[in-house]
Amino acid sequence: MNVYPVNISSLSDMKAVCAKIGTDIRALGYLEPKSRMLHVYADDVDYRAAGFMKQEMLARGGDAAVTKHVIDGKAERSAVLIMATPSQLRSFQEKLKAMDIWGLKEFRERLAEVLKGMNVDSWEMVSPAGHTISLSLDTKIMGILNVTPDSFYPESRFDEKEILGRAEEMLSEGAYILDVGAESTRPGAIPVSEEEELERLFPALKNLRKNFPEAIISADTYKPEVARIAACEGADMINDISGFTFGGGMPEVIADMKIPYVLSHIKGRPETMAKSEPYEDIVRELAEYFGERLAVLESAGVKREQVMIDPGLGFGKNAEDNFAVLKDIESLRVWGCPVMVGHSRKRFTGTERLAGTLAVSAMMAGKVSVLRVHDVKENAETLRIASGLRM
Repeated sequence: MNVYPVNISSLSDMKAVCAKIGTDIRALGYLEPKSRMLHVYADDVDYRAAGFMKQEMLARGGDAAVTKHVIDGKAERSAVLIMATPSQLRSFQEKLKAMDIWGLKEFRERLAEVLKGMNVDSWEMVSPAGHTISLSLDTKIMGILNVTPDSFYPESRFDEKEILGRAEEMLSEGAYILDVGAESTRPGAIPVSEEEELERLFPALKNLRKNFPEAIISADTYKPEVARIAACEGADMINDISGFTFGGGMPEVIADMKIPYVLSHIKGRPETMAKSEPYEDIVRELAEYFGERLAVLESAGVKREQVMIDPGLGFGKNAEDNFAVLKDIESLRVWGCPVMVGHSRKRFTGTERLAGTLAVSAMMAGKVSVLRVHDVKENAETLRIASGLRM
């Protein structure tokens, strides 16, 4: 069973989720006024538990959408959309402590995890270099520095001499983290060897650490041995676009080096991901994926508080998928980890990619902890204005 919050901010959002559940369309008139509550979605629920949830939420002033055949018993399973205030959910949690039937124990445990994760809104990660990475929902900027000849955005490519000047510029413009990559992971990119990646990354990382000793530096790599060497040479974080799905060893390296880690979602590999199979329910798939991956990390000795989550926009996802992820971005907070979004100048942002990037940045402000971008100055200004509008 997956349990996670969903974003419902309009009647059309409510209709879409209820259609997926199979709710009687006549119920929408009653449910629409409740679209401004906290929404928690559970899939694959026993029909008796679904009926119980609806009754209990109604008794507390909330509600729940279930498939229309829950009442007559013609449906054995149902998805459930709970609509409630946080206090109503807490009251419901208390009632659930006495209910271990119909799968309600599992639901109670999952709901507790969801609410616990949603209550975490600040994080402090400590790097091997001795830096404290302080994150919250006051969104910060990660600036992209590529020492590659083929990254999809040419203006993000720098040689050994240029990178120091651009790093200084990014830091002055408001970048909180510098992300250095030595292998392109654009769609269709051909992998490079570990040796070639190190030949590019090592000098750049060494010079950045020497010239900016207090800067927070992330190494963008999916190779465990490159990650280990990067940590030894002063990297504060490993940004792994593969979610350690490209081979074994990364969880052990992260645990051994005690280095903060960005856990990303990807479908396929850069050279093939454009041909990935479509998603049936991308939000559900992300929930399952991150639950499984975090469990592996923790079993290897990686502490949850050292992990940041990235849904991997564009990595095996089309424009529709990307928008679906962004719309429900807060569902990723259930894991209690900070969330990073890397949307900068990607194809789904439109023909005017900077304008589209800034639009997404404005919408993500205050919802995620980090935005990974090429244009630091423009995005930092967008976040400043968006923050002012929320006050």
